[in-house]
Amino acid sequence: MVRSAALFLALAGCAAPSRGADARPNVLFILADDLGSGDVACYGAPDIRTSAIDGLAAQGVRFTQFYSNGPECTPTRTAFLTGCYQQRAGGLECAIGIGGVGRYDDAARLAAAGELGLPAGEGTLPRLLRDAGYDTAISGKWHLGYERKFLPDRHGFGRSFGPLGGGVDYHHHTEPGGAPMLYEDGSPIRREGYLTDLITDEAVRFLRAPRTKPFFLYVPFTAPHSPYQRHDERREKPVEPDAWDKGDRATFAAMVERMDLGVGRILRALDEAGLAANTLVVFTSDNGADPRGRNLPYSGRKGGLLEGGIRVPCVVRWPGRLPAGAVSARPGMTMDLTASILALAGVRPLRPLDGIDLLREESEGLAPAKRALFWRARRGNTTWRAVRDGPLKYVSKQDGAAVEEQLYDIDRDPAEKEDLLAGRGPDASRLKALLSAWEVEVRPAR
Repeated sequence: MVRSAALFLALAGCAAPSRGADARPNVLFILADDLGSGDVACYGAPDIRTSAIDGLAAQGVRFTQFYSNGPECTPTRTAFLTGCYQQRAGGLECAIGIGGVGRYDDAARLAAAGELGLPAGEGTLPRLLRDAGYDTAISGKWHLGYERKFLPDRHGFGRSFGPLGGGVDYHHHTEPGGAPMLYEDGSPIRREGYLTDLITDEAVRFLRAPRTKPFFLYVPFTAPHSPYQRHDERREKPVEPDAWDKGDRATFAAMVERMDLGVGRILRALDEAGLAANTLVVFTSDNGADPRGRNLPYSGRKGGLLEGGIRVPCVVRWPGRLPAGAVSARPGMTMDLTASILALAGVRPLRPLDGIDLLREESEGLAPAKRALFWRARRGNTTWRAVRDGPLKYVSKQDGAAVEEQLYDIDRDPAEKEDLLAGRGPDASRLKALLSAWEVEVRPAR
């Protein structure tokens, strides 16, 4: 389908909600940071206790073929807030660097012009929900632009708390190099405490506040992203930049378990407020894990487009609409959840989204949509590309002029151990043609 090249036209406006305000569900969307497909107990983690997330899965659906839109932070967050492939935004195919640095040519161009971030001039999920009568709040990591014009309140969040950048010291709330990064409602603040706990505190505070409207609460934790710090090991000074990525699996596990405690606190607050029965709850991750995480049984990790970089946990609880304790192999992507949220809120975009209403498919037992899934990730001179169509997945990695290509049957070989490229040239050519056409179709306007 050919779409307009105008930035985010898919979310440029909406019709009035189709249901009465009392009937519309609340939405609680919890996002982990760098959590691998095998870092949650109900997904096979042997060394991490995640009782709250596991309990959520027991009350809802655990998706086993769910993908993040990108293998890094910023791209997936862009796709979630727009409901579209992040490529349409321009400059956001790679995590924004410290202080707003662009890490590939298009991003560097936008950064030099002061335009590296998610533009606020077009509709995004929180803006559409706010305009449809929802209370909107974010408690957690932003990572979609440092400048004032890109901050959460410019995108329709009535309440915002958390760090702006990609990673901060959990105790001192500073980026590598020492810049303070904790913000509240668009202004810098200082607050004592372990960041995971502070994010939880703000989410709980929002849920306990009196309200007369449905709500959308977005809780993007920074855990278990580096630096690797336990909640009970505060040091006098922030982590030095050269030690930022140093840590072990045990510390990583402790960070995940602390986040799980936070998830449990948030879910209890939802119950205590009498809101659980009418609230859609989603827990997922922005990409696969780094080397301290566990992406097994998949190959690859954060930053790449093998399954380990983009196959992530996704648990959804929707009382009365989704069965408890179900397991679904339905393929999905982050942006599909955006389409689902808008649909259940009765908000109809004027133009098509790239995401589909995945939760309607699941709740009504419909056959999975016939579509190809696409990825492109850029950093420096390296470009990853991938497309999955049915069981077949084509992957390429380009470093300068050098290109590596693989073809896998994901249904039969989810660990991507057997490259089929040599024996299935026509299939590879077909997928490459799909990928080339998609790259033209999602070309950004800015």
